[in-house]
Amino acid sequence: MIEYLDGAVIPTGFDVPVEPLRRAAHYTGEPGCIAEARSFAMLFLEQLTSEWCAEIEPRSAEALLLVVSELITNADRHSNGPYILELEGTATAVFVSVYDSSAALPRRFPRDPNRVGRHGLEIVHALADVTVERVPVGKRVCARVGLGRR
Repeated sequence: MIEYLDGAVIPTGFDVPVEPLRRAAHYTGEPGCIAEARSFAMLFLEQLTSEWCAEIEPRSAEALLLVVSELITNADRHSNGPYILELEGTATAVFVSVYDSSAALPRRFPRDPNRVGRHGLEIVHALADVTVERVPVGKRVCARVGLGRR
């Protein structure tokens, strides 16, 4: 923080960010988009560590990468167009938002260990707080991943 005293600039410690760190990426659905989204999320965590001095538990980082993978996979499979990954984070949590062009809201199936596939949203709900909303061009799925111990 910097204080101004009669026009003089006096450094008083570290400048602490007051706005969350925000980054967004656009994907077209080309092969490799899911891996690119995971790399984008890892870079975001590195920036959050350096810019916000966030202490990120390894399990939290793994949870975030899995949430990104599942939400991007769902957008890739169920939308007819490009999709956007938006990450917003502080020292305590990361919000993962995925926008896609499909207006159909995702369905969460009841637990069934015999079912093959369709466990993505179930996994995301186990790792994060999830909200879904329609937006003018489709939908937005948002997941809040805590960075501390769950």
